[in-house]
Amino acid sequence: MAKVGRNEPCPCGSGRKVKRCCGVRGGPSEESLARAFLAHASREAAGELRRLSDAELLDLFEELWELPAADLSLQVELPKLLSPELNRLCDAVADDDPDPELLDAAVVAIDTPSERARLARAVIAQAQAQAIDARLADAALIDLGSDSRQLLRAGLLEAVAVRVGAARTPAGILLPA
Repeated sequence: MAKVGRNEPCPCGSGRKVKRCCGVRGGPSEESLARAFLAHASREAAGELRRLSDAELLDLFEELWELPAADLSLQVELPKLLSPELNRLCDAVADDDPDPELLDAAVVAIDTPSERARLARAVIAQAQAQAIDARLADAALIDLGSDSRQLLRAGLLEAVAVRVGAARTPAGILLPA
């Protein structure tokens, strides 16, 4: 059977063109929506922090390493099936010897616009609940909206540490390794 062209009538019988009928998803993709959300959120956050000095900004960005320990939603969601890099990172964290190069390789595997947007929404929710400082939340949003991977690294390291039993959850529960 030949492929139906975009401008031909849809085989469903509606009389509409294929490009405007069955199975044709319109609009932006999930990835482009996530990128747009991150751009908007980071732009708003930058406006909130524009009056801070360089030293104050540096302090805020250093505090991002502590942020994933505040709530599970601020940690990276680990996939059900771990890649070889994530498996090696789990072993290294369990042995209390995380390699920065291994962490970078594992972060590349989980760094997607949708994961960044999920983390950004979690940061916004925690800031609105006043569980984290608003300025720290703004710094996190700027980090997530940029090419930086600092919060992703911290979130991945904390998630792996909790998973292997090297760290407690924010509620104080120690998971068995």
